[in-house]
Amino acid sequence: MDQESKPAQNGCVNGAGEGSDIFPRSLLKQLDWADYADKFNPAITAEQPGDGLLVRPLQKEDYDKGFLQLLGQLTEVGDISREDFLKRYEAMTACPSTYYPVVVEDEVKGQVVGAATLVIEQKFIHHCAVRGRLEDVVVSDDYRGKQLGKLLIAVITLLAKRLHCYKITLDCKDVMIPFYSKMGYTNEAGRANYMTIRYD
Repeated sequence: MDQESKPAQNGCVNGAGEGSDIFPRSLLKQLDWADYADKFNPAITAEQPGDGLLVRPLQKEDYDKGFLQLLGQLTEVGDISREDFLKRYEAMTACPSTYYPVVVEDEVKGQVVGAATLVIEQKFIHHCAVRGRLEDVVVSDDYRGKQLGKLLIAVITLLAKRLHCYKITLDCKDVMIPFYSKMGYTNEAGRANYMTIRYD
């Protein structure tokens, strides 16, 4: 079994892929799309997302391709310098088998137009298993209607399965529950609300 095929809890390391990929791009080619074959009309996958589009891991170069501006369509980002971006990127790569940010790039324009992240948490329970969290799903306003949100959710969900997570979770606004339900996510009894304390 090669290093990229090992379960995350056994040390699947986020290594260099093509260019400065934050995790090996080959992982995205190993996803089993059978469970999502009927979710897309017309059919798309990570390898065939649409004309001129590319699904790949986050790269250092995405600072100049509008990645942070795209996140700004989701929530407050702040004024992040290139140095701050690269420091955070390196901090993520220093935590092997933890951060898997995926982007959709419009290769014609050289712009990041969609993004989502899988965060993997190491657990003691379930025989030292790992669980996944789907985070920061966003598609550019100019690219709505191309199924890219659904595609990113499918990629992250299948990636979590590929990395042997025992479950994947997310939190979302009530209005988004039907959307995620169509992608296979369910509300568990007694866990319908996600509560938090924010420190400003």
